[in-house]
Amino acid sequence: MDASDLRVFEAVSRHGSMSRAAQELHTVQSNVTARIRALEEELGVSLFQRHARGVSITPAGQRILPFVGRIAKLLADARIAAQDEGSPAGTLAIGSLETTTALRLSPLLGRFAKTYPQVRLVVTTGTTRRLIDDVVACRVEGAFVAGPVSHPDLDHEVIFREELVLVTSPAVGAMEDLAGIADLKSIVFQIGCSYRQRLESLLADMGIVTSKPLEFGSLDAIVSCVSAGVGITLLPQGVVAAAHGEGRVAIHRLPPERSLVETLFVRRSDAYTSSAMAALLDMARPKPVALNSTP
Repeated sequence: MDASDLRVFEAVSRHGSMSRAAQELHTVQSNVTARIRALEEELGVSLFQRHARGVSITPAGQRILPFVGRIAKLLADARIAAQDEGSPAGTLAIGSLETTTALRLSPLLGRFAKTYPQVRLVVTTGTTRRLIDDVVACRVEGAFVAGPVSHPDLDHEVIFREELVLVTSPAVGAMEDLAGIADLKSIVFQIGCSYRQRLESLLADMGIVTSKPLEFGSLDAIVSCVSAGVGITLLPQGVVAAAHGEGRVAIHRLPPERSLVETLFVRRSDAYTSSAMAALLDMARPKPVALNSTP
């Protein structure tokens, strides 16, 4: 068993197809099939069940899949460490919440790219749950997610603090008015979004029953639907500040125990910290406020 065999295995498991994996790996299907069979013979177990639609990973395959990402990451870390002379360079793949990207990261990443032009930044967005899975599986080197986070394989640190607000159409004058709205809908990101969980908890404590949530993958789409009176949502105040200033939405403040949320940067505790990663974190970390001395 070598790294190239595991790379083939990972591609097949992700695509559920020998032929699509072969296309991604720029090889022929017969080669992929032969590599998988050889790997199965070496391990003494079946890794995939073959069927008319392609293949499905077996329980044995599921058990070894997490090791594939870790092994690939270790090899990549070894390569990066060998080439890392202390000047940020190479590819840096990170993940982020869409709200964090819109509110916080755009100026930060622009400044980082200007300061370190030799670094190729790759940023993907998703929910907190998906981003944590991506970090654990070594698909990204780290991610900005909503806290709290507790995972045995991850280190985390607080980078930003946000205030969440309930966002409604301008027609809703107060939170108490929500109880009188028939067929009230929440407009949220996909399952795994921590803001969605907080909104569901808030409404439940208020005794408000909502219809099945409307799920969107775009922040702009969520704000536009709320503005049109389709439903309500929960977002960082900074994200909706412009829409609120233009009168397109109303915001409703919440008590601190519900509104304050920390944005964490999480990464694997066993990963190599490249010069590029160290530079990004140094730029992202909150700077201490200098106190003016009085004569």
